[in-house]
Amino acid sequence: MPEGHSVHRIANQFEQSFVGHRAAVSSPQGRFAAGAERLDGATMVTAKAVGKQMFLEFDNGLWLHVHLGLYGAWDFAGEIATGHSMAESRRRRAATRKSENAPENAPDDDGEHSMASIGAPRTSRVRMAEQEKAEDDIESFPPEPVGQVRVRLLTDTAVGDLRGPTKCEVLDAAGVDMAIAKLGPDPLVDSPKKGADRFVSVAGKKRTPIGLLLMDQSVVSGIGNIYRAELLFRARLDPHTPGNQVPEEVLRALYKDWTKLLKSGVELGQMMTMDGLTKAQHAKALRSRADRHWVYHREGLPCRVCGTNIVMEMAAGRKLYWCPTDQT
Repeated sequence: MPEGHSVHRIANQFEQSFVGHRAAVSSPQGRFAAGAERLDGATMVTAKAVGKQMFLEFDNGLWLHVHLGLYGAWDFAGEIATGHSMAESRRRRAATRKSENAPENAPDDDGEHSMASIGAPRTSRVRMAEQEKAEDDIESFPPEPVGQVRVRLLTDTAVGDLRGPTKCEVLDAAGVDMAIAKLGPDPLVDSPKKGADRFVSVAGKKRTPIGLLLMDQSVVSGIGNIYRAELLFRARLDPHTPGNQVPEEVLRALYKDWTKLLKSGVELGQMMTMDGLTKAQHAKALRSRADRHWVYHREGLPCRVCGTNIVMEMAAGRKLYWCPTDQT
């Protein structure tokens, strides 16, 4: 399942390539025909992610709410951004907007036009889900829908095709507020203090093991199986410890570390959870998931710190990886 950094990157793609454009909305598969009709012809004005869920706002007062779940993915084609540039779009747009005297499309510190040329979009194709897969440039635009496309968003320069989501629905502003209210804090949405306070106030009162609390999207948003295992190891925290027995300073440190890893994931497009690497080790880790994590997917292999074999157990139907020596 895509974790928080992936959904934020997808929202960045929409912000860069779709916001401000009128969209022809359709459901090639037919299962979202009624919803597509309500959005068709409207202009996208906002794209934002909260945890694993994404909200696209249109100028007719309606929103498209998408949760990718286990099998969902977005396929983008046209003048879109790929790679590192997607992480930069929101930061550079915000910097441009804050400069009161800067003309529209003013160059940023790198000499690029923040609103128009971030990442030098090409007529290309990319699939965005748990992992991103850039494909060859397309020969004609728009490409024909391929497979079971639940919803297609087509502008004059870009197209986004959604397949296999757990949730795809049209909401009004009140519905969006209700959906977000059910979610825990997201470090890229909530202020650092507010987010940490919310997390500590909920997790610190529950008897549920911290290894389950981190996966509860009502407690904290965006953490999935990989980030859960890695955060707990980085904190040297036993995943079975009840939340109300974890010291407050440890809970705050967990949230701060989640903030760090989430920002890194959005920038890199990878769940890079090991630190202290040399330049060569970092490059190797970016190429191979096996060199990217402390404990995730390392059952039976020696701990990178103490040498004890990493164990795996099932926790609420999901695989939990941890070190029985370092995490005690």
